[in-house]
Amino acid sequence: MLKVTYLKKRILPGQDAYVRNKFNQASSDSTKLDRAVPDTRHWQCKSKKWRSDLPATSVIITFHNEARSALLRTIVSVFNKSPTHLVREIILVDDFSDDPEDGAELAKIQKVKVIRNAKREGLMRSRVKGADAATAPVLTFLDSHCECNVNWLEPLLEEIATDRKRVVSPIIDVINMDNFNYVGASAELKGGFDWNLVFKWDFMTGEERNKRRGKEISPIKTPMIAGGLFSIEKSWFAELGKYDMMMDVWGGENLEISFRVWQCHGTLEIVPCSRVGHVFRKQHPYTFPGGSGNVFARNTRRAAEVWMDDYKQFYYAAVPSAKHVAHGSLRNRLELRERLKCKPFSWYLENVYPELKVPEKSDKAFGSIKQGAVCMDTLGHGGDGTVGLFACHGTGGNQEWSLTKWGGIKHLDMCLTLTGSLPGSVIKLYQCDESNDKQRWQQHNGQRMLKHIKSGMCLDSKDEKQMGIIAETCNTDSLQQQWKFTVDINSR
Repeated sequence: MLKVTYLKKRILPGQDAYVRNKFNQASSDSTKLDRAVPDTRHWQCKSKKWRSDLPATSVIITFHNEARSALLRTIVSVFNKSPTHLVREIILVDDFSDDPEDGAELAKIQKVKVIRNAKREGLMRSRVKGADAATAPVLTFLDSHCECNVNWLEPLLEEIATDRKRVVSPIIDVINMDNFNYVGASAELKGGFDWNLVFKWDFMTGEERNKRRGKEISPIKTPMIAGGLFSIEKSWFAELGKYDMMMDVWGGENLEISFRVWQCHGTLEIVPCSRVGHVFRKQHPYTFPGGSGNVFARNTRRAAEVWMDDYKQFYYAAVPSAKHVAHGSLRNRLELRERLKCKPFSWYLENVYPELKVPEKSDKAFGSIKQGAVCMDTLGHGGDGTVGLFACHGTGGNQEWSLTKWGGIKHLDMCLTLTGSLPGSVIKLYQCDESNDKQRWQQHNGQRMLKHIKSGMCLDSKDEKQMGIIAETCNTDSLQQQWKFTVDINSR
């Protein structure tokens, strides 16, 4: 009876199916709550026997104005795909949804508890509220638009039962936001980030894949978790400092907890035999007080200031706008780091995420290369590609450069290369090579220009629309030859 009454709140004919949730709610509403999804696990997982003494978990799901069909499908999948004795309860934390009945009606389901915030608190404070109410020894956090796959829970609990300081995540399969098709994700991905501190998926290195031959279902140590789906022992969660309660709404919390787990003597793992589908959206369906950019920057800056030591300078170089966002008091989190005797960020880079390229301390400059309101941008081009200009966005990516000690203007492993000897010669991206004098540049005219050392020509944007950035005879009066790195590292 609950299903019939609860799901009466559907998308109406003629309504925009995407407007409320930024996924196709009509597709969600028409998808069975208990549908069979493809078993996307490695074949070895299907015959694996799990320990009989696994601890029970409390599943914590926070939501704000979630589509009822997506939320209920998440709950149904937890119950249907989990051994009954391992799910102590599902705790729903309603973060002040417009309709209190979105959560209240679900409290009628056995083992489901509902907590409703009296005001908007955001993901982090809501999750802590759910964790504090949990009665099981393990906490499992899920987003409100997920579908658990067969035997998803046992592999996570077994890792924690083996070592209480393991924080474990499933492989996150994709539920298509348009048609709700369930698609298996690669088992060769780890969580990572660039210096803009935005989460991204990294493919394992060839060396890592070789080491895993014959051990394909063993846990994958990951520098970062996506943040929405993971399990952690409740007492370890508390000991570690839960979440930073001064972070707002959403964003940056996965970065902060990932740094904290690794630096404070725990480990982060992705467990291949655990699969959970998740609806990945292209934008947020809800508002951020103060704007999403400011909230994300504040949260991220708090993580950087507490955990990254002097390496935070590279974050500010990549995202200069973050320096102007107030981060609030950090005292409690810094005291937590001291109390737990956590390791320095240099240890994390050396032992957990050696793949992240650290700008050389001897580099002369780093960050965006600005010309007024626009920035030098690869425009997504690779080797043999030109470079151009694009509106400065302050989030790194294609606009992240360094001026190396040997004079290379470098983006990832590609360098700006002079392709001719005459004025008007096009600049292209080629693999960096310290011995290639076509790639050697220096700052000129009070660090306002970039001059090719051998030819004496300067970078110029006058024909950028037609040819990309070129080299021209230096002219200190030309605005098209004025370039400014966001950070001069040697002057800091």
